[in-house]
Amino acid sequence: MSSVLFDAPGPKARARYRVLGVVTALVIIAIVGFIVLRFAQSGQFDEKKWHLFTFPLVQQTIIQSVGATLSAFATAAVLSLVLGVFLAFGRLSDRKWISLPCYGFTELFRAIPLLILMMIFYYGLPPLGVQGITPFTAVVAGLVLYNGSVLAEVFRAGIESLPRGQSEAGYAIGLPKSAVMTNILLPQAVRSMLPVIISQLVVILKDTALGFIVTYNEILFQAKYFGSQAQYGSPIIPSAIIAGVLYVGMCLILAGIAKWLESRMRRSVKVAKVVKSEIVAIEG
Repeated sequence: MSSVLFDAPGPKARARYRVLGVVTALVIIAIVGFIVLRFAQSGQFDEKKWHLFTFPLVQQTIIQSVGATLSAFATAAVLSLVLGVFLAFGRLSDRKWISLPCYGFTELFRAIPLLILMMIFYYGLPPLGVQGITPFTAVVAGLVLYNGSVLAEVFRAGIESLPRGQSEAGYAIGLPKSAVMTNILLPQAVRSMLPVIISQLVVILKDTALGFIVTYNEILFQAKYFGSQAQYGSPIIPSAIIAGVLYVGMCLILAGIAKWLESRMRRSVKVAKVVKSEIVAIEG
């Protein structure tokens, strides 16, 4: 068996890969063990530092911060996908007065760091007379502008990677370009670019942590607050561990949903191909 890019490894190569895998695993275990040992020696696992998190009010506050994080993520994810589709369609437009502004918009907000966008909305706009900017608004607006621009390039690349025959077939039966884009090209592009889209959604989920800069009451903001409580030994490391576990758990759940959705889409495509072949066989 051989691959298009490289030959299949032989017995010696497979044995070498197994040895390298074992050595890598041992190195990782040693690093993790050293970190845990240093935490234990510095008293990070003492009951005093973890006692704060046994209070029901603290646990309720953490749950509320998880809800705030998911709320900002869900809103920003939906709006980023919508903005990405519109910008991608605009970039692919034949009219220069549409494609050039969309190109400039995409490149501009891809280049500005997300943290700066949030700070501009929350700290920069009120002195200019723009009132009513809440931390939630600043976080979501920054996430949408940045990630929408990134997703626009993802959708554009996915659409342009499709065979030209797909669009030409649509034009041949009299469909306008808008219908070709929405009914033929976009569904195929989304299916092919789904792993990249999901990875960008994970980035949106993690980037909600930047909201603590604009005092948004999300997980990292609460972890920073709890870690500064001197009467409980300033449990910075325990707070960071809890926040990290929450973020990892949410990202794993999102990745699991993505794999389930991808498998469902592949199954539907296979079913459609089987039905089409059966119809062709019957007509033949």
